[in-house]
Amino acid sequence: MDEQLQSLLPFLHDRNPEARQIALENLVGYTPKESKYRHIFLSGLGTGLSKTKDPDVIRDLKLLCRDQLTIAHDAFRALVNLSDSSLLLSPLSEPTFLVFLISYTISPFSTLADMAAMLLSNLSIHAAFCSTLLNTKIPVLLTPQIYPMMSRAATSVDPMPPLDGEIHEIDALTLLIDAFTERARSPTNSVPEAESDRPSTKNGSLHFLASVFANVSVTPAGRTFLLTPSRSAMNADVLEFPLAKLVVFTEHPDTIRRGGISSTIKNCAFHRDAHRALLSPEEDLVSVPPSTVKAPGINILQYLLLPLAGPEELDIDEQDDLPASLQFLPSTKKREPDTSLRLMHVETLLLLCTTRWGRDFLRQHGTYQIIRRAHEVETIDNVSEHIEQLAGFLKRDEGKETENDEASEDRVGDIAVEATLDDEDSRIEEV
Repeated sequence: MDEQLQSLLPFLHDRNPEARQIALENLVGYTPKESKYRHIFLSGLGTGLSKTKDPDVIRDLKLLCRDQLTIAHDAFRALVNLSDSSLLLSPLSEPTFLVFLISYTISPFSTLADMAAMLLSNLSIHAAFCSTLLNTKIPVLLTPQIYPMMSRAATSVDPMPPLDGEIHEIDALTLLIDAFTERARSPTNSVPEAESDRPSTKNGSLHFLASVFANVSVTPAGRTFLLTPSRSAMNADVLEFPLAKLVVFTEHPDTIRRGGISSTIKNCAFHRDAHRALLSPEEDLVSVPPSTVKAPGINILQYLLLPLAGPEELDIDEQDDLPASLQFLPSTKKREPDTSLRLMHVETLLLLCTTRWGRDFLRQHGTYQIIRRAHEVETIDNVSEHIEQLAGFLKRDEGKETENDEASEDRVGDIAVEATLDDEDSRIEEV
């Protein structure tokens, strides 16, 4: 069997597309981790980011991602399955392919954008890849919409009519965040094949990019990026924290999207110097030391409390303390159904309690009222215990020893540390 599979590999770069398609169809089933013949794809690869020459099979799979729909789909699928191995880190971080992969993901004309986002998600588990991503710039054409020049493929053709504008090189992560938020506002449009032989715009939801942001935020450099004000590629007049664009998704219907963003917020909350910027309302201009650049506050409290809030009625005086979005919630309001995400929000609130300013802000804005009612209906012991810890911080008296942030080095119980980049559960397995 090994020899039979090896004999198919040369057909991956055959000039006949039918030969490429048939060969790949027969090989892709052997790319998952549990396959005993997976070694034929990984043989000859170096470890980490070592600069070894790509084996022919990996080079072919990278090229086939630009091929026609069926072939490109199977090529992306194979690389997603293989990317759980650190051996793929170097060939998939190679600049030419990485720029294509990011460009393809953010292009509104890419049919398989979600597959590309899945591959980025798996790669971002590695800290080295996150560093590379943070230092990557993408050439884009700035028109009424952003068009990445390096996204060209059979499944991501040029727009019609051709766009005209000025070419700029923009941070890859900025573009990924913009595409991620834009797709949430613009649902996928589908065009029947009978009506058009061109890909529809706004292809893919890009939910898996939430995992990329979560993994990037594990690294200090990633948190610095998300907590440093920057200007939008399409609107240079707007200066805001990149994280501010993401926090609105903690109640998104898709679990992957809201889970990844919830994890991103929690990781950023480990940066105690950022607590004032994280909690301040948009009307306040704040900076995150050591930077002195100010931007509107991120206002995350409402996005942490909404998933924990239920339909219970609060007294009028209690309502007044809450952020506006949590006042007079409808009787149909439901709490976050995922236990791990409820726990994550409580842990983030606990992290915000590690500064005196954070504790005071939470007290003044109705946090205790929401978590008290959440505790009354919580059925999971671990979540209940963390809520009790949080209540203890909010209801305790403050003394001279906690008058300033520097004096407040409270340990917040068993708060889980930042998600490790090697977490097996974060990887997307066979597709």
